[in-house]
Amino acid sequence: MNDMLSLEGRIALVTGAGQGVGRQTALHFAAHGCATVLVNDFHAERAAAVAAEVEALGAKAIAVAADVTDLDGLGAKVRAAVAEAGGLHIVVNNAGNAGPVDSIGELPPFWETGPDDWARWLDTNLYGVLNTCRITVPLLIASERGGSIVNIISDAGRVGEPHLAVYSAAKAGAAGFSRALAKATGAHGIRVNAVSLASMRTPGLESMLLDDALVKRMLKQYIVRRLGEPSDAANMVLFLASEAAAWITGQTYAVNGGYSTSQ
Repeated sequence: MNDMLSLEGRIALVTGAGQGVGRQTALHFAAHGCATVLVNDFHAERAAAVAAEVEALGAKAIAVAADVTDLDGLGAKVRAAVAEAGGLHIVVNNAGNAGPVDSIGELPPFWETGPDDWARWLDTNLYGVLNTCRITVPLLIASERGGSIVNIISDAGRVGEPHLAVYSAAKAGAAGFSRALAKATGAHGIRVNAVSLASMRTPGLESMLLDDALVKRMLKQYIVRRLGEPSDAANMVLFLASEAAAWITGQTYAVNGGYSTSQ
């Protein structure tokens, strides 16, 4: 039987791939035969390090150090990388959180914030997705093999998080955009889906995970009483990027340990 998860001959771009879920997705792709992985990250050293890991698994890698919130800068870097790779078939919009910062700091109530506070959430989580898709959809259309776009969202966008109101809005916006883009690009053979994550064991949560009492309280909200691992998310992204999901588009899949449920 053929390996339905094989990405043999495919070229993929993963944004925010310098650590966490993005890094693991890049490694999953390499391990399943992806010909070339374009490893994007705001931090050049992170992109280069993960690119080296990808190549150790036998795939070609191109580090793409660029800010997803900068349409022109990102476009120039991505188009150059795609030209070098020889095409593009898969796009994973993973860059998120509050952008390229190590800590999000204190989170006041929404009504005590203003546009300057909102920008860091909207720019990366919504405009970053719009920018990347604006750049890559024409490249996917040019491919003779169709394409797959997977947008990483959050359960905050599905159920709302009171201390992350603008982040919730941005992720909900990315989910709605995914559904609309699926309808707009389906005639070109492009599938667009979203993966909704709950709390993952990633560098962004490292300081929080040091508080055992806090983690214990968090896990009471999960049916599967553990935090998500990057591989949990990467497994779903790999599936949606592969031919195993050839008849799936316009959908949102929750990978969340049962934090929220839906019909």
